Amino acid sequence: MIHAYNEVYLSKAQRTLAAMMDCAVYDLNYEPDEFFTLFLQSGLGDEFGRGNPKFIAGKSGAELALDVIYQVSGQMMEVKSVPRYTRSPIYWAAWSLAYYQWFSGYCLAEIHQILPFVELLKMYPTLHEADISKFVTIVDEFMTASKNERETNLRQLRIYNGFSQKDLSVRSGVALRMIQLYEQKQNDINKAQAITLHCLAMALNCRIEDLLE
Repeated sequence: MIHAYNEVYLSKAQRTLAAMMDCAVYDLNYEPDEFFTLFLQSGLGDEFGRGNPKFIAGKSGAELALDVIYQVSGQMMEVKSVPRYTRSPIYWAAWSLAYYQWFSGYCLAEIHQILPFVELLKMYPTLHEADISKFVTIVDEFMTASKNERETNLRQLRIYNGFSQKDLSVRSGVALRMIQLYEQKQNDINKAQAITLHCLAMALNCRIEDLLE
């Protein structure tokens, strides 16, 4: 499996994200999802998820929290962190999230869309003493279920263009039954032949990448 960034940074990234959320909630008085949304809106969430050493290893959690606030509001703040000698549920949820994001390669925004921070916190009572692999397994189930429930890109593009399945078949030269199977996810469009993808993309006036799941 290809991970989001080099494993050498993982432990520091986990501690940084956890400390950032701890600081935001307990020192800056933000609600967890309120601040995590700001983190994503600031663009720093993308940098963090890509493994930019400046953000995953070059700053403390408090410094990263203040950077988020500055990026979204232009406001420069100071924070006086209160020493905490035990790991809070907030810390655990962010620490675990950082691990899952590295392990899975999903971007943080994708994960947050399916599992807001408050949902991660609900896992604390049963998982905080368990091996991290159990957290990974459970979050994977949520991510996979969500992906399976949503409409395929092919169907969305077909409807956007105002085509019926039969219309698309005629315009693309791809068999009607094949289009149906792709839209029903009974066939994996990611494994379709290049010529099939090319014909569909031409008919839908899109890139081949737009058809892939």
